[in-house]
Amino acid sequence: MKPFIVVCDGMDKKVFETLQAVGEFDVHPEPKNSQDTIKELLPKAHALVIRSATTITPETLEQAPNLKLVIRAGEGTDNIDKKACEAKGVKVANTPGANNNSAAEHAIALMMTVLRKTAAADATMKNGGWDKSKYTGVELSNKKVGIVGFGRIGQIVAKRLQGFEPEVLFFDPFVEKSELPYAKKAADLKEIFSTCDVITLHTPLMEKTKGMVNSELLNSMQSHAVIVNASRGGIVDEEALLQVLKDKKVRAAGFDVFATEPLQENSELRKLDNLVLTPHLGASTEEAQLRVGEMAVSQLKEFFLNDNLLNEVKA
Repeated sequence: MKPFIVVCDGMDKKVFETLQAVGEFDVHPEPKNSQDTIKELLPKAHALVIRSATTITPETLEQAPNLKLVIRAGEGTDNIDKKACEAKGVKVANTPGANNNSAAEHAIALMMTVLRKTAAADATMKNGGWDKSKYTGVELSNKKVGIVGFGRIGQIVAKRLQGFEPEVLFFDPFVEKSELPYAKKAADLKEIFSTCDVITLHTPLMEKTKGMVNSELLNSMQSHAVIVNASRGGIVDEEALLQVLKDKKVRAAGFDVFATEPLQENSELRKLDNLVLTPHLGASTEEAQLRVGEMAVSQLKEFFLNDNLLNEVKA
C-alpha cells in the first residue's frame, strides 16, 4: 500500500505534485483540502504535512489510526501535542531554517509600517483622504533596537538592520555574544524593555516563555517606543498589550501572531489605531513555501522509502 499523505494549510502544490509523480505515494495536497476535507481524509492518512492552521490534538490522533508521521512545515511545533503523538507512536518532525529569512523580513516590515504609519495612511488614501500631517512618522535609522531571542531568526534581523546603523541590544539565555560589532547582550529583559526604541520578539513558545512579556515589562517601555511580534502569540500578555496601547503608554505595536488564531472577529485588538495587525504572514512568501515544501518532500521520501527520520522533534 502506498503511503497516504495529506498536505494541509496551503503549501506550494507543485512541490507535492512531484512527490505524487514518483509513483510511490498517494498525495492529497492543498488547495483542495479544507479543514473539513482533512477530517475526512484522516482515517487513511499515514502522514500529515501541516503549517500553523492545523492543530494536532489527541482527538486528531484518534481519527487517524494509521498515522505514522507529522511534519510541521516550519520550525515551531506548539500546535502539535507532541506527548500525545509519542504515546500513539507517531513521529514528529519540522523543517528548521526554511522560514527564517521570511520571518525576519516580516518583522522588519512591521517595524517600518508601525514607525512610518504607512498602513493607516494607505487606508485614508483609499477613502479619498490626504492626511499628510496626521501621519508624521519616525525613522528607524540610529535607533536602539532590542531583540528578544537571538537564535537564527533574531540574528538575521540584526544583520538585515545593519544599513540602518542601529545599536542592537539582545537578550537570549543561550547566546552570550554576537559577531556583529553593533550588537551587545543585555543584562536582562528589563534592560531591553526600559531602554530600547524598538523591540522585536523572536523566541519559541514554551512553558518558560508563555506570557513572558507581561504587564510589568510592557509598562516599563518608553512612551516613544514600539514593539513588534512575528514569533509566537502566546509570548505576550494580550490584555496587558491592549491596555498599554489604549492608554498610549507606548507609541505603537505591530503583531503578526496571537494567542488564539485566527484572531477573534470581535477582539479589542482590532479596534486600536496604534496597532498594526497581519494574519500570521511571517512564513508566507513564495520562497519560504517552496523551501518548506522541498524539505518536507525530502523527509517523506527518507521516512517511508529509507526508514530514516530527519529533523525529529521530541516531546
